Amino acid sequence: MNRIVLITGATSGIGLACARKFAENGDRLILTGRNELRLADISNELTEKGTKVLTLAFDVRDQERAARCIHHLPAEWSNIDVLVNNAGLALGLEPEYEGNPEDWETMIDTNIKGLLTMTRLIVPGMVERNRGHVINVGSVAGDAAYAGGNVYCATKAAVKALSDGLRIDVANTAIRVTNLKPGLVETNFSNIRFHGDSDRAANVYKGIKPLTGDDIADMAVYAANAPAHVQIAEVLILATHQANGNVIVRK
Repeated sequence: MNRIVLITGATSGIGLACARKFAENGDRLILTGRNELRLADISNELTEKGTKVLTLAFDVRDQERAARCIHHLPAEWSNIDVLVNNAGLALGLEPEYEGNPEDWETMIDTNIKGLLTMTRLIVPGMVERNRGHVINVGSVAGDAAYAGGNVYCATKAAVKALSDGLRIDVANTAIRVTNLKPGLVETNFSNIRFHGDSDRAANVYKGIKPLTGDDIADMAVYAANAPAHVQIAEVLILATHQANGNVIVRK
């Protein structure tokens, strides 16, 4: 379709799956992430298949660096059609009163402030052109807290509120806003949450067939490809044996 799609956190998990799915869809991609070498590898992979790719290495927590990268985009890449605010993470699963303040700051700065930074940088251009689509990757965790989820759940509740607020703010334009809310997705999410404890991370997915990054990417592309008069405002995507953020039936 030859749109320009910018995806944050594109080096792994849902972000990488979105990159591949939008590439298959015929879109041009701006991929961002912290790992420059990984970005280069992904760019080479997709370029070999005929996709035009631009990579930008920055952390969404770094507002100044993000602004420099976006403000200095080549002219042919500057009119971004779709923004996928995917960069995000969970750290720790302790009770709130035992949590690590550094983990809190990282989650808040990435999941909330990083999303706001990218929205602030890109949506004004969409408003000026009267077209565009913002796809925020939220979570079932934003609907209700679960044990140990406290701050992470709060950040994803913020993603829902920010998505709803932005949708109101641009309702007089042709811009669409989608909040995707995945449940249990098997990526490196749990490995990061448990600070590299692979055994503990693997236990999260035992006894249930979880979602994959591709499942969420499919929904992102579906929402982006909906007719112009159709806005997929919010989608809750769960594994078959997951009822909500708290109820998971393991076989």
